[in-house]
Amino acid sequence: MGGGHSSLSISQGSTTCLALSCASSPFQPQESQSNSLNFCSAARFLEPHLPKSSKIFIPKSLLRCSKVHKMQTQVGDSVKSIVDPHDIDPKLVQNLAYDALVWCSLRGLLVGDRNSEKSGTVPGVGMVHAPVALLPMSFPESHWKQACEVAPIFNELVDRVSQDGEFLQESLSRTKKVDPFTSRLLEIHSKMLEINKIEEIRLGLHRSDYMLDEQTKLLLQIELNTISSSFPGLGCLVSELHRSLIQLYKEHIDLDPNRIPTNNAVNQFAEALAKAWNEYGDPRAVVMFVVQSEERNIKTLAEIDALGELRQDGTLVVDGQAVAVVYFRAGYAPSDYHSESEWKARLLMEQSRAVKCPSISYHLAGTKKIQQELAKPNVLERFLENKDDIAKLRKCFAGLWSLDESDTVNDAIEKPGLYVMKPQREGGGNNIYGENVKEALLKLQKEGTGSDAAYILMQRIFPKISHSILMREGIPHKEQTISELGIYGSYLRNKTEVVINQQAGYLMRTKVSSSNEGGVAAGFAVLDSIYLV
Repeated sequence: MGGGHSSLSISQGSTTCLALSCASSPFQPQESQSNSLNFCSAARFLEPHLPKSSKIFIPKSLLRCSKVHKMQTQVGDSVKSIVDPHDIDPKLVQNLAYDALVWCSLRGLLVGDRNSEKSGTVPGVGMVHAPVALLPMSFPESHWKQACEVAPIFNELVDRVSQDGEFLQESLSRTKKVDPFTSRLLEIHSKMLEINKIEEIRLGLHRSDYMLDEQTKLLLQIELNTISSSFPGLGCLVSELHRSLIQLYKEHIDLDPNRIPTNNAVNQFAEALAKAWNEYGDPRAVVMFVVQSEERNIKTLAEIDALGELRQDGTLVVDGQAVAVVYFRAGYAPSDYHSESEWKARLLMEQSRAVKCPSISYHLAGTKKIQQELAKPNVLERFLENKDDIAKLRKCFAGLWSLDESDTVNDAIEKPGLYVMKPQREGGGNNIYGENVKEALLKLQKEGTGSDAAYILMQRIFPKISHSILMREGIPHKEQTISELGIYGSYLRNKTEVVINQQAGYLMRTKVSSSNEGGVAAGFAVLDSIYLV
């Protein structure tokens, strides 16, 4: 994932916080044991039963100034930090951190502790607070509105691209020759085309990631994720955490909690899954989450191969239960396919009439190569008719090139710091930066094997460096940081009827500016929220 100054992507193995209760479904949400369709509402339901926070007296001497005021938030088009952490006394930072830790513990802003052997096996055991920023990141309201506005357009674009099998196969034809993983995905897709498999009910839970380029002041898209768009649950909780801290410390931090946008991502994802289940029309069927092998819940691909079967009417049955909706938390990386068993499971699900999130065609529509193809002149017009919509999408496209464009490749060799080299992979930690871009391109040229088709080149985005307080393992650190905004989208279509097409919340990730990669679970980035300026 990613590409701009760097990627703030979620590495494989991170958890997605979704809760769904459907009829007799035995499946439990990954970060909540309640049988609730509304994860965030669970926190609000508990609120009356929690002790009210006592007002903490903080002497003014803890602040270098008597009050931390909002900085001038905009000079021209340049956005500045809303609060400079260097103006906050360390004792106040510690108090903020303490109250944040209490809030996280009470409200479920938690992740599994990889240092605990029982984490993931015993409910409630081996949990730590999610890595978070203590205060929200300033973000221009105009660019926020722009990102929200294009979300439904991107949803519709993915759906239309997914229906053009010829475009997908042709665009990825060179890539499949040198990338075995993409080749296997295309093989499944080709089999579906051969049998004229029609996905009447199509569900997409997407996330489009952006960085705000400091030089051009443009909001530029890094990538569009169509599979395992992680963190809708924890993301909305961070927004609530920041509102709570600002309200608690309002005498000392001059910020308006209402400037943090409402983030309802987990509810909207759950609503889309529930409506897809309802469109399927079998009240006895379940929603199945496909997870990676190290996550000890729901079903792995190998288990689906062992326990799954396809009935003559196309019904997918796993462990004796009919499946209405399949949500892929896994399956986006080669490491998820340990043997032929996993590939057989993927094919089995694709052949079924269960609603897949995503289907194989939605999965392919989100690949880096397709993103690059869509950025070419006149390609969007193949899928969209509205000229205004096309212009809105093009406005947020960064520079994207294939490696058969020699002029661009030569420029990248000469000025590698201005480009990011991206393979057809999801999950973070895969991109190539800096001098490594030059070395990789020269190596590919020397080999001359056509392996360059496995990569694309992307303009490197340079966002503004801000100051933040990042907290991991209970310890706050003042850092120079950059941020990446992800906008979730939910889309559900049944034949010709669009049931849902909407922006569905957001994810803000902030990381130390000196790091190229930025996976939250991998330790590079933290979860954040935005403060509109």
